[in-house]
Amino acid sequence: MTRRQRLTLIAAILGSGVAAIDGTIVNVALPSIERDLGGGLAAQQWISNGYLLTLSSLILIGGSLGDIYGERRIFSIGLAAFGVFSIVCAAAPTIGVLLAARALQGAAGALLMPSSLAVIVGAFAERERGKAIGAWTAWGAIFTIVGPLAGGAIVDSASWRWIFAINPPLIAVTLILVLMAVPPAPQVRRRSVDVLGAGLCGAGLAGIAFALIEQPHYGWGSPAILLPLILGGISFALFLAYERRARDPMLKLDLFRLRNFSIGNLETLAMYAGLTSLFFFLVIFLQQVAGYSALASGLSTLPVTIVMFTLSRRFGALADRYGPRMFMGVGPLIAAGGILLLLRTGIHTSYLTDLLPGLVVFGLGLSMTVAPLTATVLADAGEDDAGIASAINNAVARLAGLLGVSVIGLIAASTLMGDTFVRNADSVRAFHNALIICAVLVAAGGLTAAIGIVNPSRRLRAQECPGGQLVSIPKQAAGCPEEQPVAA
Repeated sequence: MTRRQRLTLIAAILGSGVAAIDGTIVNVALPSIERDLGGGLAAQQWISNGYLLTLSSLILIGGSLGDIYGERRIFSIGLAAFGVFSIVCAAAPTIGVLLAARALQGAAGALLMPSSLAVIVGAFAERERGKAIGAWTAWGAIFTIVGPLAGGAIVDSASWRWIFAINPPLIAVTLILVLMAVPPAPQVRRRSVDVLGAGLCGAGLAGIAFALIEQPHYGWGSPAILLPLILGGISFALFLAYERRARDPMLKLDLFRLRNFSIGNLETLAMYAGLTSLFFFLVIFLQQVAGYSALASGLSTLPVTIVMFTLSRRFGALADRYGPRMFMGVGPLIAAGGILLLLRTGIHTSYLTDLLPGLVVFGLGLSMTVAPLTATVLADAGEDDAGIASAINNAVARLAGLLGVSVIGLIAASTLMGDTFVRNADSVRAFHNALIICAVLVAAGGLTAAIGIVNPSRRLRAQECPGGQLVSIPKQAAGCPEEQPVAA
């Protein structure tokens, strides 16, 4: 590895790492932000959903912009924008400013995340690329783990504002490395940017999310809810219709004619809606109701990560041997059982008896599911469409989190006496309702796979993609090589 390649790899790791940490670190700070800036549960939802909204809407065209304008340029623009909006988040005087900055952060992340891998691909020859991508993937997983722990420590020892303020120095170092080591990439091909598609998609998701989150304040009969909901539904329908005839669509709808691709993405939607919502509400509940510190709440989910990264590669190997269908069906059912074990929680919650068993069981089910699910979805699309298939599956996972937090938040809010979680029985009941819906969503994903997935005739190598879309990475970054023919 040359010095330039080493610096390029470090830049890509740091750039994608900032986005990865920001996707997990913020949840731990939500109770502290709510105490400082107000806004109740709805504001906490928007802090998460504003980021997911723009990220899921734009990530499908983020990669294509690198083809048009060059990966180095798009990577640098994404980095710089992420740093600027991180500063705005850190200095936000009101909840409204913070929400706007979070949405703009998501847009920057949609540029940053796809181009970070493209920078590595352009810097390394094919024979060297696997090791470089493996290092990039491993560090992405580490950043995902570190996020909640670092966030909890920062919130407890300083202020929630520092979880955003730590980004700009890291980004400045990364930009210097990019200027030093990453050469301008040649333009791959000219094509149009699907601006209209991205606009319709964003408008549709924003209208629907707004209606779901703000309904408890206005009521279903209010024009403030009905108008965004109707316009959002119309916009999203127009988006799907437009994508069918666009010259360079951001969403290749023909892929959904493939059975395993379609069923696998449906499972992704249900599974990731459940698990994203689980972590969102669990961290809030532990701090605002059970009285945990920010650091303790961040540490609480560590067993899930440890179990997943310990066992998911092993379950991937078993799926390679016996086929993915069983693991994609049984894994979510076990994970749903783990979520239901968390119903033991209350105002006085013991970590060892009330949380740990459920989290370990949930992690076990997740480990059974992630690698087979990712490998099956991407393999069904074939080699030519691997890139767009990966981007679609990634976008579906982010969209699932957006919808899950919005819908489950609506159900939880209907039980709360006020507009936020506090230490009373109503908050416990609201959290338990959220847990039940999370379990139903996760289990529904498993049942969908058990009924719809067909074991492919070609052997997958799911063992090589243990992280899947949990760390927001595409096929090449997850280390998923092409499926191999089954030996006769």
